[in-house]
Amino acid sequence: MNARRQFLSAAAVGTAALAASPLLAQAAGPGSVLPTRGQVSARTLATNAAGQAGRYRPHTRLGLGGVAIGNGFAATTDAISEATLAAAYAAGVRCFDTSPWYGLGLSERRYGHHLHNHPAREYTLSTKVGRLLTATTGALQKTMWQEPSPFHYRYDYSADGTRRSVEDSLNRLGVSQLDVVFIHDLSPDNEKDLGMPWEQRFAEAAKGAMPALTRMREEGLIKAWGFGVNRPEPALRAIDEADPDIFLLACQYSLLDHDQALHDTFPKIAAHGASVVVGSPLLAGYLAGRERYLYDGTVPAWAPDKRAKVQAICDRHGVDLRTAALQFADAPAVVSAVIPGARTPEQVLANVASMSVAIPAAFWAELKQQQLIAADAPVPNA
Repeated sequence: MNARRQFLSAAAVGTAALAASPLLAQAAGPGSVLPTRGQVSARTLATNAAGQAGRYRPHTRLGLGGVAIGNGFAATTDAISEATLAAAYAAGVRCFDTSPWYGLGLSERRYGHHLHNHPAREYTLSTKVGRLLTATTGALQKTMWQEPSPFHYRYDYSADGTRRSVEDSLNRLGVSQLDVVFIHDLSPDNEKDLGMPWEQRFAEAAKGAMPALTRMREEGLIKAWGFGVNRPEPALRAIDEADPDIFLLACQYSLLDHDQALHDTFPKIAAHGASVVVGSPLLAGYLAGRERYLYDGTVPAWAPDKRAKVQAICDRHGVDLRTAALQFADAPAVVSAVIPGARTPEQVLANVASMSVAIPAAFWAELKQQQLIAADAPVPNA
């Protein structure tokens, strides 16, 4: 049995243990995994073939997001992070996303510790700009990170700040070039931390970060750039004012909430010739059994009932909620990757297994019939 078959078999183990109560991952604590339900094949992860829509697309359509490895929500260790990255790579994942923001440099250092062992041509690596880190021995700013690195951060979307951020990331990662750089968190939902209306920061980026990244693309230091944001407005404005290649849209396209992205954001990005990486396809754990919806700690009032209805249909068709959510997010033509996070090898292998389950067409038909997903939402082929 080859390594990939072993990983997929391990990810499918334990289905019976939680079958009667499929949303108990929260009680099991950080790193727990809902079992994969359905027939898992040993097929390789889908890749982005040359000629697909979108001027730049990552190597594999399933990637690994770096929030958990940066100690998001709970602390983890260097050893567990290394094991998680190694499991992802061995299972065929070749799309890795991180940021200086994640753990204040911690996620980048952990990613680089593993990825520097592999030829850069084999994988896609993306990181972000917008915050600069400065070492400190004093009190740290309040952030979501558990046990972060000892750095202060400040926003800087200028050309010089963008160049410095890229160089700092290259040093932390230990690599010679980046595939994709996203302008990070320049978004209406982040105005309090930005310290001003997002449009003012956008004007700074339009004069600084955007032309600087375009120059880096021309120099060959990076291959592509775009915006990594939780709201669509800055991404759509960037299309009007610059020439971005790819967007990381978090919190915008999921099994539970997708109408605006499907009917407005995605068509405009596709018309520009760019593609979309779907961040938070599991809603930061809510579609994998956590009582945690995205990043502000508040579960919307409508979400529990809708999740329960989707879960009931999952149960009728022998599908687990995580698998349905990941495959749904991957289905639109404009999407070039989905990047769920993972804290442990078991979690990343469960995500890999989810992409190899054949979900019956009747499952998607029932979701549409019950108006739980949009009638015109793309769904995967069985």
